[in-house]
Amino acid sequence: MKFPKYLIATAVGALSIALAAPPALAKKPSATPQVAATAPTPAPAPRKGTPALWKVADQDTTIYLFGTVHLLAKDVSWFEPDIAPALQSADELVTEVDLANTSAKPELLLAKASLPAGENLRALLPPENRQSLEQALGTLGLPAGTFDGQKPWFAALNLTILPLLAAGYDMNSGVEVVLDRNAPSRTKRSALETMEFQLDLFDSLPQDLQIAYLGQVSAAVPETKRQLDEMVDAWLAGDADRLASLMNSQEVDPVVFEKLVTSRNKNWTNWIVKRLEQPGTVFMAVGAGHLAGPGSVQDQLSTLGIVSARVK
Repeated sequence: MKFPKYLIATAVGALSIALAAPPALAKKPSATPQVAATAPTPAPAPRKGTPALWKVADQDTTIYLFGTVHLLAKDVSWFEPDIAPALQSADELVTEVDLANTSAKPELLLAKASLPAGENLRALLPPENRQSLEQALGTLGLPAGTFDGQKPWFAALNLTILPLLAAGYDMNSGVEVVLDRNAPSRTKRSALETMEFQLDLFDSLPQDLQIAYLGQVSAAVPETKRQLDEMVDAWLAGDADRLASLMNSQEVDPVVFEKLVTSRNKNWTNWIVKRLEQPGTVFMAVGAGHLAGPGSVQDQLSTLGIVSARVK
């Protein structure tokens, strides 16, 4: 079973804000490990660029489509001068989840992430997966039992994010956070999904798929930063084709891809079609993987005869 590199970005989006918000979780060793336990490495070298921006428009409505990266290094420059004017013109900023309401969900995250009483993560794993998990945790300076009380998907998401935080990637530099911080106060904030929905994307996976996912993530921990660096470079260059190639470079389970990518793109396409019935200007910011490659939002819009024009 293969999982696309796209899941690096999806994992960051599903968990990064939740991890940043609730200190109560950080106090529980089996829930969210203390990132400070890992010695930081130098942050990536300064990078600048202009990510891709599209728009869908009719006579009285403009909807900008912007692909995001949920974690970035502090010294990555992308907002000025090209993206800022589009955001400033918008009456509404639409993101995947409600950025103002995520810190109220620590109990939700912990409830979904926890195994039933009496179960142990490492006991669920085949020997090779258990060894890979323990080795990955060791490289991050964390105890072997850090996630013993947690479900495989939660451990996998953490093992995706922790190497990035240790390497200088920052939750508060994520694109959605920057957009929200810089959008005018008059701009309405809206969300396409709830945090509960995003967590359920992983929590509803069959346990055997969760275990397979954790095994691949554990083995890939040394490569996680390099892989996201490559994605960020393509994103900064506005190279949507390259980004799609990097994110979907593996043959993956079609059911998983449909669940995590294609079906959500269809939902968001339907949202755009309905929103075009109302006048105004919208800045819609979703994970960059949803705006690249076959089955992307633009691809699905085109099947409905709706043109998404490249702006930048």
